[in-house]
Amino acid sequence: STSLFFVMAAVSHVSPLNQLVTPLLTDMYQISMAYAYWRAGRHNERATFELFFRKNPFSGEYVIFTGIDQVILHLRSFKFSAGDIEYLKSLPSLANADPAFFEYLAGLDCSSVVVDAMRDGSIAFPRVTLIRVQGPLIIGQLLETTLLNLVNFPSLIATNAARMRLAAGPDKTLLEFGLRRAQGPDGGISASRYAYVGGFDGTSNVIAGKCTGIPVSGTHAHAFVQSHTGWGDIKDPMLSGVNFVERIKELRSSKPAWENTNESELVAFVAYAQSFPNGFLALIDTYDTMSSGVENFVIVALALTELNFKPLGIRLDSGDLAYLSKEVRRRMDEAADEFNCAHLRDCKVVASNDINESVLLSLNNQGHAIDAFGIGTHLVTCQAQPALGCVYKLVDVEGTARIKLSQDIAKVMIPGDKSAYRLLDKKGQPLLDLLTRRHEPAPEPGKRVLCRHPFEENKRANVIPTTVIPLLETIWDGPNQTSNDPVTPKDAREFALAAVKTIRSDIIRPLNPTPYKVSVSSSLYSFLHEMWQDNMPIRELE
Repeated sequence: STSLFFVMAAVSHVSPLNQLVTPLLTDMYQISMAYAYWRAGRHNERATFELFFRKNPFSGEYVIFTGIDQVILHLRSFKFSAGDIEYLKSLPSLANADPAFFEYLAGLDCSSVVVDAMRDGSIAFPRVTLIRVQGPLIIGQLLETTLLNLVNFPSLIATNAARMRLAAGPDKTLLEFGLRRAQGPDGGISASRYAYVGGFDGTSNVIAGKCTGIPVSGTHAHAFVQSHTGWGDIKDPMLSGVNFVERIKELRSSKPAWENTNESELVAFVAYAQSFPNGFLALIDTYDTMSSGVENFVIVALALTELNFKPLGIRLDSGDLAYLSKEVRRRMDEAADEFNCAHLRDCKVVASNDINESVLLSLNNQGHAIDAFGIGTHLVTCQAQPALGCVYKLVDVEGTARIKLSQDIAKVMIPGDKSAYRLLDKKGQPLLDLLTRRHEPAPEPGKRVLCRHPFEENKRANVIPTTVIPLLETIWDGPNQTSNDPVTPKDAREFALAAVKTIRSDIIRPLNPTPYKVSVSSSLYSFLHEMWQDNMPIRELE
């Protein structure tokens, strides 16, 4: 069963949420390189790797970086099991490997590794270091694929969720409904967890709620309404000592229009209300939203309020959501006045039905009366962009900086061990992110610093920051046997929402956002271009 793959990480704090996250969750070439390093006697050389992304997703200008909780748990539990070693021995490509290599792997852990990272839920920008891994060359190499896997999809989901949160507005409730469309159990749980980090308020995914502690929400589907055929489906008519079914029938007969609603739908609403009198939220579009669904909801809601219960509202899952939401809101407000039932004005309108960021923006332009959105497919599958594209690069070996060049300038790597800072203005808003060489003094508040575009010589500016924020913190210190505790989804969510508020609105707007500046220090700029020239062969033309 796939459920065996998941454990309560929130309880154990020992291993990742998914038990498949082991040293074998990697690409084969990582194992091949590990053997080559070991055989050459280079496996213990000190190396620095950096994880970053090159391009923002969704045609935007930012990423919500997350997944560090699972990175910490992987570092804690990194160990090749006896079964792992036996499997590696069976691989044809390792058939002639020295047996001592497998003995070495069996004793390998992360006790010699130091990992620095951005805080979980940080807003991040291209080329800025997200994770820095320092330690033996062989361990750094073996961590590559797993770390990329643990942060790529979570950060993409959180960013998608954050964009939808901005599109919907801060006062709307957002619920993730995507489990049935997600890429397998792990994709579903990851989507639920990290959509919450990005700003959603809850999920329909029950196992995600159990494993991660995020709020779970859900009422009923069309099948529940369809399953009812008549009053005979209700075996007990009572609710709080009152014949609830009789009262419903009395109310229905009091208005001629109500006598024409779909009766089986009304029966279904009554049955659900009896089970959840303070949680009654009805899906009203099974048959006809305006002539049946909303009227049947009003009948049941009135009967519930007479018994001092508080119905929650209705859900729309089809049709013109802008128009229908306003009409349903109007009808509930009219009923509130007609029957002197003020609580009907407090009932919420929830909408689902293939909603994405563009739909949210369109609804805002049209005007709507929706209080909460249930969003599934477009959120959890990230249909607008299926991958983030984080990369993991070797930047230093034994104190010697390394560089990777490319004909595509976007893929030219900034070499060497680096520090990263965010420079803020007087308003507390980020001006730019600055990369420096690791040994350079940190920029200081109130002091001018020259910030340069890494590749375009004429793009440079003197910046006098009011505040300087180091972006990387140590999350794992193997030699000193210390590590951060994984941040809870709630804490990461609060940090992410606060971080987004600090960014200028023109940078986070959905269409044609202003590019955010990522700069390098003057020293790093010179170093980058010197290495570039030193390592790029000079062509000869004949």
